[in-house]
Amino acid sequence: MLEVVPGPDGVPRCGWCVAHDDYVAYHDGEWGFPVADDQRLFEKLCLEGFQSGLSWLTILRKRPAFRAAFHDFDIERVAAMGREDVERLLEDSSIIRHRGKIEASINNAGRALELIDEEGSLAAFVWRYEAAASDPRRATSPESIELAGELKRRGFRFVGPTTAYAFMQSMGLVNDHLVGCVARTEVESARVDFARPC
Repeated sequence: MLEVVPGPDGVPRCGWCVAHDDYVAYHDGEWGFPVADDQRLFEKLCLEGFQSGLSWLTILRKRPAFRAAFHDFDIERVAAMGREDVERLLEDSSIIRHRGKIEASINNAGRALELIDEEGSLAAFVWRYEAAASDPRRATSPESIELAGELKRRGFRFVGPTTAYAFMQSMGLVNDHLVGCVARTEVESARVDFARPC
């Protein structure tokens, strides 16, 4: 919903978040705030992959279970997971039991370690693709298309341009809070103060 509407407390927010308390908390405390922590960035890449074809609310509510299943998204530990772990997770009803997405997360951990070894950090790499402009109406951006293409070139899976843009929105690489939303100014201030990793 591309309009600002009053939330449950009467405070104006992006319309997409106001129907569920889980969304409101996520919108107010996480979505759009800049992140430089590799583990959080990796988690979000994985969860955006799992979200493909599903609602983000489903993933958000299952996030604690995902964290338990994937060692809190510790990149080295996920990269070390093998076939037995895949089969175990396919029996875990607390997460999304999709073989391709589970295997992609494990594969992407290995690719992330390679990227970190080459670039210094996952954060330094992804922040090169910070969006030049905000436009909440779009599902991709030139930067997300470029980021997705480079990740795919490096062997990452489930990282198309739409997934990459959702990742960018949530991790603060663009501020797509609507004008008039209570969080927009706060997120913009956080982005101004944020030390871009290099």
